[in-house]
Amino acid sequence: MSHSDLFTGLYDSSITSSITVSNFFLSTVVALLIGLFIALTYTYKTKYTKSFVVTLAILPAVVSMVIMMVNGNIGAGVAVAGAFSLVRFRSVPGTAKEIGAIFLTMSAGLATGMGYLGFAVIFTVIVSLVSILYSISSIGNVKSSQRTMKITIPENLDYTDVFEDIFKKYTSKYELLSVKTTNMGSLFKLIYDITLISEDEEKDFIDDIRCRNGNLEITLAKQSSLVGEL
Repeated sequence: MSHSDLFTGLYDSSITSSITVSNFFLSTVVALLIGLFIALTYTYKTKYTKSFVVTLAILPAVVSMVIMMVNGNIGAGVAVAGAFSLVRFRSVPGTAKEIGAIFLTMSAGLATGMGYLGFAVIFTVIVSLVSILYSISSIGNVKSSQRTMKITIPENLDYTDVFEDIFKKYTSKYELLSVKTTNMGSLFKLIYDITLISEDEEKDFIDDIRCRNGNLEITLAKQSSLVGEL
């Protein structure tokens, strides 16, 4: 077996063309550079872990390699698509931005593996810059006065309107999202979506709720810290 045979597929035919060593290295290097660019872009104004950033950096090269090996085989392409779809549903739920970054790296890797290096670079740069612009802008920002409130009350209180007068005093908008029994049914846990009239009166608001619910547990949190997962 010659050295050239090492880089030739056993099943290469007139239907599936072979990949040259130079094209393989070029596609892999471009995919790695694209992955590095996406990883650096993702870290802008985002909480992240090193493992996830490293994964973003190498994922385009991995996808590129898989697509190059598929090399026009429709059946193999369908199988690969099914395998990639399983990764999403067998992984821990992530934030919307994490899912978007993964799809971006997979798209860039797909374009690179197909040989469209220029399109892969242009697409990655455009989407990454747009992502940064959206991060800088105020589009989609949650109002600082919006809160998610969790209140525990004894079972003898009617939760439908027990806090109505307090909410009307301190909030411009409120909505009861869910009710859950706890402690063998002796307590109710209520979750509200509220918008405060004034953030300066937040403590007075909680104190009034405490007097009404018998000083049981109360949680008041900004919505941005509780949402964002897919």
